[in-house]
Amino acid sequence: MKAHLSKSRHRARALAPRPACSLLPLVAAIASLSMITGAHAQEAEKTLSTVTVKADAQKPDGHLATKTRVGKVAQDPHDVPQAITTITRGLIEEQEANSLREALRNVSGLSFNAAEGGRAGDNMMLRGFYTFGDIYLDGIRDTAQYNREVFNLEQVDVLRGAAAMLFGRGQAGGVINQVSKTPMLYGINMVGVGVGTNGFFETKADLNQRIGETTAFRLNMMNRDEDSSRSNPLSGTTPEIHRQGIAPSIAFGLGTNHEVVLSHLWVQTNDRPDYGVPFNNAAKKPESNWGQSTYWGSSGNFDESQTNVSTLSYLWKISPDTQWRTVARAANYYRSYWAVAPQGALTANSLSNLAKTREFDTDNFVLQSDFNTAFSLLGMRHELITGVEYLKEDSKRWALANLGTTTRPLYKSGHYTAAAPNTYNGDTYSAYVQDTVEFIKNWKATVGVRRDEMRSSYQAPVGAVGASTSYRGDFGENSYRTGLSWQPTAAQHYYVGWSDSFSPTADLYQLSGSAFPAERSKVSEIGGKWLLLDGNLAFRASLYNAVKNWERNTDLEATASVLTQKRHSNGLELELAGRVTDKWEVFSGLSLIDAEIDEVAPRQGTTYGNANFVGKMPRNTPKQTFNLWSTYALPYGFKVGGGMEFKSKRYGGAPTTNTATNQAAFNPNWVPSYTRWDAMVAYEQAKYAIKFNIQNVFDKLYYDAIYDNGGFTYVGQPRRFILSAEYKF
Repeated sequence: MKAHLSKSRHRARALAPRPACSLLPLVAAIASLSMITGAHAQEAEKTLSTVTVKADAQKPDGHLATKTRVGKVAQDPHDVPQAITTITRGLIEEQEANSLREALRNVSGLSFNAAEGGRAGDNMMLRGFYTFGDIYLDGIRDTAQYNREVFNLEQVDVLRGAAAMLFGRGQAGGVINQVSKTPMLYGINMVGVGVGTNGFFETKADLNQRIGETTAFRLNMMNRDEDSSRSNPLSGTTPEIHRQGIAPSIAFGLGTNHEVVLSHLWVQTNDRPDYGVPFNNAAKKPESNWGQSTYWGSSGNFDESQTNVSTLSYLWKISPDTQWRTVARAANYYRSYWAVAPQGALTANSLSNLAKTREFDTDNFVLQSDFNTAFSLLGMRHELITGVEYLKEDSKRWALANLGTTTRPLYKSGHYTAAAPNTYNGDTYSAYVQDTVEFIKNWKATVGVRRDEMRSSYQAPVGAVGASTSYRGDFGENSYRTGLSWQPTAAQHYYVGWSDSFSPTADLYQLSGSAFPAERSKVSEIGGKWLLLDGNLAFRASLYNAVKNWERNTDLEATASVLTQKRHSNGLELELAGRVTDKWEVFSGLSLIDAEIDEVAPRQGTTYGNANFVGKMPRNTPKQTFNLWSTYALPYGFKVGGGMEFKSKRYGGAPTTNTATNQAAFNPNWVPSYTRWDAMVAYEQAKYAIKFNIQNVFDKLYYDAIYDNGGFTYVGQPRRFILSAEYKF
């Protein structure tokens, strides 16, 4: 049964037609590389035998992932004893999701934050907990503050629950891992263009070229511009997005026991950001006096960034059951922004005195090595993984100098104040080992432990805000993971697991309350995974309990950074992904969360935790979320699809500064629940495809991200039409 099911799950992918290899002068980079390796390539063409590929009537899975490395080894998500949600490239392309944030709308139990404490960029809540420090790129920490694109991603894996044993310091909600595209030995070449309402225009390319018997080169490129239907009624200014990216990669030894991949990711943004609308503090809801189309920003708003990530990986396949993988990465993240945050009435003065302004320059270096093997000992099957990691983090941060006046401010990237920058330096040394033992047929026990040693320091310039809180800290923490799995058949997997995580003071370039211990989280989970319809449709269910102590989420300059001393989250998750029939695909998730604050923050100087928080729901934690996307293939190459996203109401902030005798009432700002609908129709042929998307079909006014203190909330995507086309060769 197991062998048959495994074949059925991968049959479509294995038999799918592959474009013939060719040496086309696609771009200058490929041409140059072809000249260097031309002689070798020509020799390879003479010796390679002809391969005949037969196509299967069933297309490759579009919504169901069959491979992940989120557990440190390549495996089927069905076999991982923990809840995983995977957003596939097929799902991303069908929905015309252009950013990581848009792609993550498909993850139930996830909500978005808005620039928490200067953390502009991708910042999410998962299962009611912050995930700012839990974003990864190919299994390597990617915590810098920037807006991530999806043009170079194969899929996005979301491992739910505490995962510090596998990944190091982190939170209770889970890990978001971006999986990059890599070179392949068969040619896949695509160029595409998309045009849409409100100035949407995007061009992209995915070019793969075999340049030797075991060598291939791949290049992904993207350029996107967006305007907006929102404008400032005083000046006519509108928010804008201008982004471009290039991701070249080359692989050697493909299909051999020694594979080497060298890649680089370059992304540049030049946006005029939109911070949404303020809350009406009397009504405790988003301000509606100026309507959905009002933009609070000014023409001086800017958000400029440049990201460079270089990665070298080496995979040694020692035997069919034993592999050793080593990765080195050097990355630089630069970002500068000045943006007006909405607050109160919309006046000319409000455009100058409510700005958020910062400049960052961050350098990270990572060296990671993982070894996995399988063997039998004392009649029991063992699956062992172990590894080490070194992480070097250096970050500088400045305030921008005002080159104009108080009433007519002028800020530009690269203009700092005279003061020295805030600096953060961290060195983390880690080692882990995990063993999964099949002690009885179909029964497996997993036990893992990790040790992280962190040496960190934060220094604010003398006289600056936060200078008194400069800090140096040394931390040594253990993290654990245990689980029990029962797989009576290849189509069924039942598991129970427990894991924990920690996040120390001075992590993520913030001080986080140096007088208190590191954050600690403990997560218990029980669940089941089923493969239906010969493995073409996957269904999972999980119940979890997560407890977090010493919760932080405040910027370095803050003096009161512990939010709660203890809180918990209980939840139920259901998810369905794959093919119902050869023509009908579906992806859907439901999350029910019951979260509560158990103990408020202890006294910090003259600030006291608010006792009125006890028993209340944590911020930005919707009790119900539901997402659905479904497509159906019609005759003659037509396909129709549609779906929806639902989030129940959640609050955005509540009073936190209190004295011993004055405890403010719990009366927070709220954003209402919403349901957004999307639709798609496509015409697909072997060489080309034309697609028409309607995002937010009914032009629903909704708010999808909340600022930490509840001062403002982002307005969700208004109705947008996008017509796109792609050509394959």
